[in-house]
Amino acid sequence: MRLPLLAASLLALAACAPPAQVSKNGPSPEVGVGFGDAATYRAMLAPASGSSLVRDFMDLTFAMESGRSLDTFSRFEGPVTVAMTGKAPPTAARDLGVLIGRLRSEAGIDISPATGAATITVEFATRADLRRMAPTAACFVVPNVSSLAEYRRKRGSEAVDWASVTRRERAAIFIPADTSPQEVRDCLHEELAQALGPLNDLYRLPDSVFNDDNFHSVLTAFDMDILRMTYSPALSSGMSRSEVAARLGSSYASATGNPPDWTHAIETALGRNGSLAARKAAAERALALAKAAGWQDGRAAFSYFALGRLMAGSEPQRALDAFQRAGALYARLPGGELQLAHVDMQLAAMALAGGLPEQAARLADRAIPVVRRYENAALLATLMLIKAEALESLGNPAAADALRMDSEPWARYGFGPDSVVKARMRDIAAVADRAARG
Repeated sequence: MRLPLLAASLLALAACAPPAQVSKNGPSPEVGVGFGDAATYRAMLAPASGSSLVRDFMDLTFAMESGRSLDTFSRFEGPVTVAMTGKAPPTAARDLGVLIGRLRSEAGIDISPATGAATITVEFATRADLRRMAPTAACFVVPNVSSLAEYRRKRGSEAVDWASVTRRERAAIFIPADTSPQEVRDCLHEELAQALGPLNDLYRLPDSVFNDDNFHSVLTAFDMDILRMTYSPALSSGMSRSEVAARLGSSYASATGNPPDWTHAIETALGRNGSLAARKAAAERALALAKAAGWQDGRAAFSYFALGRLMAGSEPQRALDAFQRAGALYARLPGGELQLAHVDMQLAAMALAGGLPEQAARLADRAIPVVRRYENAALLATLMLIKAEALESLGNPAAADALRMDSEPWARYGFGPDSVVKARMRDIAAVADRAARG
């Protein structure tokens, strides 16, 4: 299940902004964006290996996001087919095709597109319809159904309870059609990965979509290794936890999990419910728990990051300190360069607002190549627009205009229709304008 992302201030534009509501006309069918091929992407991250990979696989496979444990290993046995139904956005078929190709070549899964009945059905519906089924999810996957109508009939029954599944036969992925092309793609990656493999997310994983921090938009090399293990010939549906561990040649022992209090605090801080004051208090609590536990990993960094985002509008100095501490932690973590780029975007926006265009441009320049490699068009467009405003402030309007034009295809893919893109541009320009007037 992909969670909706928190809307805060300008400083959360790309890192954790909510998907844009698309107008009735929808986004442009061709947005003109292109990223590296699968081989290039896989080369960015060294796959995990040995006992740590087995540990992560077991912790992802034998639990759900809710914390509920699973007693039985399940997967699809035999070829998997995927079909789309409903009003699919124009970019969805291309993005699904790329994803299926990666799953075949990188994870070794026998998966292919279908035009009729399929093992996995991707149904596009309105955001309003989906929220009636799953109020807290941006998109989600359900076993043993092939349509939203079938899910309505079976909702609440054992048939759609993942804990009751011992062998996967069918599944349906539900994605809002009225959202940005990037959000559709991100939902395809996360939900198809969960339909095929693990149902859990772990905050400790720095380089994975199986992590509710939502930093990663597309499946990583680590994720492909986890899925490859899921479809290993040594495993089969119905195996117990101990049988799977034995087949993987490991005397598996689970890693120490996150304290429930910390997870609850983070989810409250990032959620839609509750006042801003309540979310700030939750972020403070999460950070206090991380410090008390002595963490120096991604969970500690994310605690600082969440606090910084919530403090940006009211306590900028505290937000700056929190972002700097998050950045220092991410910079030391293997696989943390994308997270650091998210921090750089926040710091660049703060530098722009503080009348420091040179610093804003330097931070954007450091983050842009990383973000381009990790295929986050919304974050890339935001960084380009921040740098454009910095160039404007530095007396180079021609370069600023050229960069704004270059950002448009990425912004349309990342944010959706032109009205939303223009609103983002105005927001960032307003930050620079306030700094100039101040």
